[in-house]
Amino acid sequence: MIYVDADAFPNALKEILLRAVFKRNITTHFVANKKIPLQNSPLLSMIIVSQGADEADHYIVEHAEEGDLVITADIPLADRLVSKGVIALDPRGTIYDESNIKSLLAMRNLMQELRDAGEITGGPSAIGEKQKRAFADALNALLQKRQ
Repeated sequence: MIYVDADAFPNALKEILLRAVFKRNITTHFVANKKIPLQNSPLLSMIIVSQGADEADHYIVEHAEEGDLVITADIPLADRLVSKGVIALDPRGTIYDESNIKSLLAMRNLMQELRDAGEITGGPSAIGEKQKRAFADALNALLQKRQ
């Protein structure tokens, strides 16, 4: 099963994800606090959670099980998932696991402190072709391992 942290999932990657889902017949849940347009398919569901900080995250952590795949750019969420044995994938193609999640979380926290202090501004750049390829490659590799 796949869960997508859909509030921040880049639209540019939806086609890549759906192609992989339909090819492999994988049930996929898009979780967000608002409706995201999806094709009508028995493989796809839209789960709308309450408004509020981290509601989608709480739902995903509660429902994802060991071996499931969650797509999220939220590193604190990925940390919670990895500790449960859930596979987590960033939309830019980074696979979060025990070997990298703590250092990625520390870097994220440092960057947040710098943003809060006004030392740096902005966030990550828009998803480009390189990131799309990295996401598609990582997604396909993870899904092949699961079969």
